Amino acid sequence: MIQISDAEPVHVAGIAAIEEECFSDPWPRDTIASQLSGPNHTFLVALDGNSVVGYVGLMYVLDEGYISNVAVTATYRRQSIADQLIEMLISRGICMGLSFLTLEVRQSNEAAKSLYIKHGFTSVGLRKNYYTKPKEDALLMTLYLKKGRQNDHFINRILL
Repeated sequence: MIQISDAEPVHVAGIAAIEEECFSDPWPRDTIASQLSGPNHTFLVALDGNSVVGYVGLMYVLDEGYISNVAVTATYRRQSIADQLIEMLISRGICMGLSFLTLEVRQSNEAAKSLYIKHGFTSVGLRKNYYTKPKEDALLMTLYLKKGRQNDHFINRILL
């Protein structure tokens, strides 16, 4: 059974392995470690026993949340693990009083864009040549967490 929990230093090696697997420009271990304990960071892992099978990171300033990376190892994809991670992060963001969560996604990454849309994120802009290896534009997607915004039906689902 998959469990979602706060990342701890013991999880850094597993997170780094998934970074290497999933991204063409992976974060080094010291950067990952700094995200776990730094101020204004939330980092969640999906665990199958003691094995890290997915993760999501959040940096926040005042009431603004920035999702850094979402990744699930290939053998665990299509099992709703990314859904669970994102839902937990949205819940945390609401409890923290964040106004929104935002992220960048490769314009060609249809699976990731569909995942974010499913959770209420909408396209709000484009960052030209944001990615390297290969060079590609990023779609900027945002989920508004405060009441009275366009995503209320998604937020109410998380709160129920």
